[in-house]
Amino acid sequence: MNPAFSRVRCAARGAGIATALVLCACDASIEPPRSASRPGDELVFEGTWSAAGTRKTIALGGERKGSLIDLRGSMLLAGPGRPGTGFRADVIALVDSQTGLAGRSVWTDERGDQVYGELKGEGTAARNRITGTLLGGTGRYAGVTGSYEFSWQFVLEAEDGSIQGRATGLKGRVRLAQAGTAGARP
Repeated sequence: MNPAFSRVRCAARGAGIATALVLCACDASIEPPRSASRPGDELVFEGTWSAAGTRKTIALGGERKGSLIDLRGSMLLAGPGRPGTGFRADVIALVDSQTGLAGRSVWTDERGDQVYGELKGEGTAARNRITGTLLGGTGRYAGVTGSYEFSWQFVLEAEDGSIQGRATGLKGRVRLAQAGTAGARP
């Protein structure tokens, strides 16, 4: 057998195996295209969110404390009803250890379209359930409404006020006002 022919045949066999592995790996992770929803349809989603930022805390007498939180991070949504796949999520919030959390959020997708929201929560370590209300947006999210909820888990709290954390149990519902926005692949 010709050595050059043997190398070509071996390379072709290796390329065929590599192609088959790539196709199998991709096939398992690709979702089928979704159809656009009608305006007003309720869509259900879940996701993950991790963020880092700062917290400035003041003592309010006794065990009571007040904090200003400024967070930025990545939010990834899953499910057939997600309004988009990935967002940069920015949050500012005021936390009172007795009365809870009040904040605002902005989710920005890869196109620069934004979703605006309001956050409320109990704000204590023992009861930190946070709910969000979607208040509208820009671009394909103009007129969006909905709600979501999660618990916040701090991963890192440094003495200089640096914090990192993640949402657990993030899930929600959304109604899009524009036709053809839900299920649109980013």
